[in-house]
Amino acid sequence: MNDIYQEIVRVKTEGEEAALVTIVSATGSTPREEGAKMLVRADGSILGTIGGGSLEAQVVEEAIKVIKQGKPKRLHMSLTAKEAEEAGMICGGELEVFIEPILTTPTLYIFGGGHISLSLAKMGKLLGFKIAVIDDRAEFAHPDRFPEADVLLVEEFSKSFPKLKIDKSSYIVIVTRGHQHDEIVLEWAVGTPAKYIGMIGSKTKNETIFSHLLARGISKEQLDRVHAPIGLKISAQTPEEIAVSILAEVVKVRRSP
Repeated sequence: MNDIYQEIVRVKTEGEEAALVTIVSATGSTPREEGAKMLVRADGSILGTIGGGSLEAQVVEEAIKVIKQGKPKRLHMSLTAKEAEEAGMICGGELEVFIEPILTTPTLYIFGGGHISLSLAKMGKLLGFKIAVIDDRAEFAHPDRFPEADVLLVEEFSKSFPKLKIDKSSYIVIVTRGHQHDEIVLEWAVGTPAKYIGMIGSKTKNETIFSHLLARGISKEQLDRVHAPIGLKISAQTPEEIAVSILAEVVKVRRSP
């Protein structure tokens, strides 16, 4: 049991996601008793067991859904004769399990403090993200301008990188004021475990930056992770609409397997 709790701590520390399954009711002939626990990771691997067999496999599937949806769920299951035989039971029983998501609050790292960033910060906070804004201009990365921000850094972009804890629950949006700054941030970002990396710009601009990075040793596989041009195609024009398209793409990535 301690191994499960230790793994939960690791999952949270590393910015990963999982679901904890607990048997809250067991009647009849069941393979495990009330209180038995199993941790299901986002990739479907498990720690612990609630009895094995096809019943456990069904619970794992439901646990993965809980991770994606971020909402707990109660599940009532009947152990059929076949499932009972698999578990070594003479006859079946009834199980009720509680599945709770183990999630790390995701962080939206916004590089650049311009008009699009204002809308990203406001809407990102509404979507449940921690907000970090990084800009090298004090008048842009300012609390009065970004009251939603949990982190504000006024720093040259390259100097800010060591101060940021990027993990698998991090989402990086690159919307700085110039191509050179975008390139500096992107070169660093592709070396992080961030779940999402997006960079604003035209197809031509992005191809130019990609060619520069390839020449400096960044691999094609690393660049394939980048969403550029950024955002879902919704014919967005205003800063607010562009922010919606970006965050829609972020949510899509967040809720994907």
